[in-house]
This record gives sequence, structure tokens and C-alpha cells, in this order.
Amino acid sequence: MTYDEFQFLKFEHRANGVLLITINRPEVLNATNARLHWELTKVWGVVAEDPKTKVAIITGAGDKGFSAGGDLDWVASMVHDAGVVANVLQEAGDVVYNMLACDKPIISAINGVAVGAGLAVAMLADISIMAEEARITDGHVKLGVAAGDHAAICWPMLCGMAKAKYYLLTAEFISGKEAERIGLVSLCAPRAELMDKAFAVADKLAAGSQQAIRLTKRSLNGWFNQARPVFESSLAMEMLCFMGEDVAEGVAAVREKRAPKFPSANR
Repeated sequence: MTYDEFQFLKFEHRANGVLLITINRPEVLNATNARLHWELTKVWGVVAEDPKTKVAIITGAGDKGFSAGGDLDWVASMVHDAGVVANVLQEAGDVVYNMLACDKPIISAINGVAVGAGLAVAMLADISIMAEEARITDGHVKLGVAAGDHAAICWPMLCGMAKAKYYLLTAEFISGKEAERIGLVSLCAPRAELMDKAFAVADKLAAGSQQAIRLTKRSLNGWFNQARPVFESSLAMEMLCFMGEDVAEGVAAVREKRAPKFPSANR
């Protein structure tokens, strides 16, 4: 693919080799639909092969959402549909593995709410910088499905098993300050200073030894590669839940802005 083939990602090349990628569905807080989800699997190969790019920054359009979870119509299409589920399973793995395989450093500038596949991109970035005012949640269990699209491969290493289990089992929101405090993100900054901070870090990386930086990334990703069996299991468990009875109620509850009444909790 080439940059002009992407529909929901915008690109801005800076002269020093820093590429700004913007998730661009601001009317829905940059929520992930089927096309955007697919684009998030493809963009990292394009970045890796781009000779003009040394460092990539990814953020969300507007000032309220990095990416506010999966588009509900798209999520609903997965319920009890094995064909759709199989495709999403493949893509969810590709998002993670293609980010790890991209040899160039990736910075996420988390400017607003981040949930679902967008959160996967935010957390799998090599350096994550979050606005103090932003909030993130994995959110899967609120939908009635297992946390599968990235969390098992990185949250225990980022913030420790105790915090990972607490936030993944409860789906509580986490502020930028708390995410930095527990080590879930690299840094936090006031929203007004977020992009300046992201560009300052990117400029420093772009001026550094590219071979040394890329090979250091490759070495450190060995820790994530050790967790691949855990991640594959979590993906399968998430997709299995889309064949179950709770997820339809989870989707309905989100649409109706109410607390879910999961069948499995009311037997």
C-alpha cells in the first residue's frame, strides 16, 4: 500500500524523518470500524519500508478521543458469526505483530479516550505518552468478552500482574496520571503540552543512531515474543466469547447506555 490509499489514517511527513499518523474519524471519537481496523494492520509495513521515515507518532484527530473502541455496528456484526470472528482474530493478531515487527520506533500520543483496538495501538507503541486528562480502559469484560486483542501480551510486563488483573477484570478507566504512576504508559503530560512532548521525543530519536535504536527495539521485543502463546490464547478466548450468550447483552447495554445484565451472572 501507499499512504494515499488509507481512508481513515492521515499522514504528515516532517523534514527530519518524523512521521505523524492521525487516526481520522473525529465525528465518532476515532472509533474503529472494519476498514480502520484493517488499516491499522497495514500501516506499520508501509512505515517500515518508507525510507523517509525514522520515527512514527500516532495520535487521534480532535482533542477528545485517541480511539474510542470498536464501532458498535461492526462489533455487533461479529456476534455469532464465525466468518467475521475468524477475520477479526487474524487482524487483531496482525495489529500487534506488525507493530512489533516494524523496526522503526513508534510513539503513541494518547490525547483522549482510548479503548479496544485503538488502545492496543497506544499500548504497543514503543513509547507511550498520555495526556493527564485522557482516560483509557481495556473494556472487553464490560462487553461480555475476554480481554484478548493486546492486553495479555503486554500489560503484565508494563504494570505488573496485580494491576493488570485488577484493571482488566474490572474494566475501570485509568487516567493519564495513574497510567504513568503504575508504569502502563511511558510518560504523561497536560493535554496542551502532549504533542510538543511527543515531537520532542521523536526528534531525539530521529537524531540518534538509527541502527542502535532499531536493534535495541528488536532486542526488547524479545520479552513480548516470549508471551506470544499467552497472547494467542487470549485472542482465541475473546473470539470464543463472541459465540456465547453474554456478548449480545453487552452490545445492547452499550447502545442503550445502561448497565448490562449478563445471562451468565443471573443464573
